[in-house]
Amino acid sequence: MDAGTINNLFLIGALLVATSIMVSSLSTRIGIPILVIFLAVGMLAGVDGIGGIVFNDYSLAYLVSNLALAVILLDGGMRTRTATFRVALWPALSLATVGVVITAGLTGIAAAWLFNLSLIEGLLIGAIVGSTDAAVVFNLLNGKGLNERVGSTLEIESGSNDPMAMFLTVSLIAMIAAGQTSFSWGILISLVQQFGIGVMLGLSGGWLLLQLINRLTVADGLYPLLAVSGGIMIYALSGAIGGSGILAVYVCGLLLGNSPIRNRHGILHMFDGLAWLSQIGMFLVLGLLLTPSNLLPIAIPALMLSLWMILFARPLSVFIGLLPFKGFNLRERTFISWIGLRGAVPVILAVFPLMAGLENAQLFFNVAFFIVLVSLLLQGTTLGWAAKKARVEVPPTPSPISRAGLAIHPTSQWELFTYKLGAEKWCIGAPLRDLNMPDNTRIAALFRGRELLHPSGSTKLEAGDRLCVIGHEDDLPALSKLFSQEPKRGNDLRFFGDFLLESNAELGAIAQLYNLSLGEASPAQNIGQFIAQMLDSEPVVGDQVHWNGMVWTVAEMTGNKIRKIGVRITDKR
Repeated sequence: MDAGTINNLFLIGALLVATSIMVSSLSTRIGIPILVIFLAVGMLAGVDGIGGIVFNDYSLAYLVSNLALAVILLDGGMRTRTATFRVALWPALSLATVGVVITAGLTGIAAAWLFNLSLIEGLLIGAIVGSTDAAVVFNLLNGKGLNERVGSTLEIESGSNDPMAMFLTVSLIAMIAAGQTSFSWGILISLVQQFGIGVMLGLSGGWLLLQLINRLTVADGLYPLLAVSGGIMIYALSGAIGGSGILAVYVCGLLLGNSPIRNRHGILHMFDGLAWLSQIGMFLVLGLLLTPSNLLPIAIPALMLSLWMILFARPLSVFIGLLPFKGFNLRERTFISWIGLRGAVPVILAVFPLMAGLENAQLFFNVAFFIVLVSLLLQGTTLGWAAKKARVEVPPTPSPISRAGLAIHPTSQWELFTYKLGAEKWCIGAPLRDLNMPDNTRIAALFRGRELLHPSGSTKLEAGDRLCVIGHEDDLPALSKLFSQEPKRGNDLRFFGDFLLESNAELGAIAQLYNLSLGEASPAQNIGQFIAQMLDSEPVVGDQVHWNGMVWTVAEMTGNKIRKIGVRITDKR
């Protein structure tokens, strides 16, 4: 390869990445998932597009996709908080295992009939498209919050359902290649082996990597590189010894992200850029790999298969998977059903049959790609609307405009949060001494315009001030409440109700004040405990109970305890 060819490759690669980034700003404006933008740029540059680039190197696509997937899952694991396991671990794992199998099975049966394939080939298509991609969901919601039960379930499901889809895909490819047409107990043994090795290697490898990062003294910029190289090593090692590399790297990230780790913010900051680069590179390569004209002959049956999966297979798998969990109401189950968005992993898995040289491999790839496109365009563009209709949104928690880690000691958890005060803030005009700051937090600096002030207890806050506060991540809810926008009629209060009650208010006093019938409830019981019992599940902000002609909404929580209840009168008694 001469210097001219190398320069052309660099130029084309940089141009495609830069173009993808610049046009991605259209995503939130027109409501199209950002992954579609990256994919479209690759397709436009491909053989059927204006670029005319001929790219059919499946080995290279396989390499790039797997490397990108390892980085994305490592980053996703580090950003998943184990606190979300309180309400969502077992429901999410049920969807990630039972749900994937049901979706793959129902989709596979339909695929075999629509494309005149054998049942096992149809099931292979179902396995390829069996996993979901929730990352684009939260991107589309554009900062709007989902209630914790729904959001946490989707977050954990998206990180843990890929191993099941990959296991089914690899197993079915091996069966087709060997001419087998029936399942054996060896499949179950292989499943236990892959998942067992993946979890154990993820935990042990993640612990060793954590010890190495915390004990090694190197330049700050090298810690993120050590973390990502260690994660990729665990991913590769797990696959080499018969485990699930996807599960291993996700568990590794989960352990790193929920442990005191040196240079946490430096690692997360670099991982954020690497994850975006991985998604862009992966979808550009896959877009180049696709020949859009090849999709036309299969468009009608592939569209029918897409609608079958979206409208029947996914909803049925969700309702069965969540059957043992009473905490999910019908609206939440319906929304989770609709949010079964297909993204990166199905397209990557679609390359596997091509690498194995299966007879109908190109058909499998084209069908999987078509299903992903339909899912992104149909479900992706309606997710915000669906969240509102299902009433699973909650008012978003205000966050600092910036945050940075403070390296007080090697595994320091101290951070510097910066808040900008607008005219609508509660604390405008208040002297600093009157701010009810959370324990173990301190105001480090106050900027007014470009001037750094020397604040004292009598310094009054003005609109436009920037406050720098030292604290921990656990202090964010209290700080956000302190520096948040004042709730206005029609915004937060419209969601939570006409007024708020403290959770320790006794039922007897509330019943006397509002002429309520307590029935068998104890007058000495507080309203928070009573609402939690009526929910019959772990409460989350946004949960609602209808009682005595009123809607009682969980408005605020601290840990797993209800702190405030919103009340709305719905009838006249």
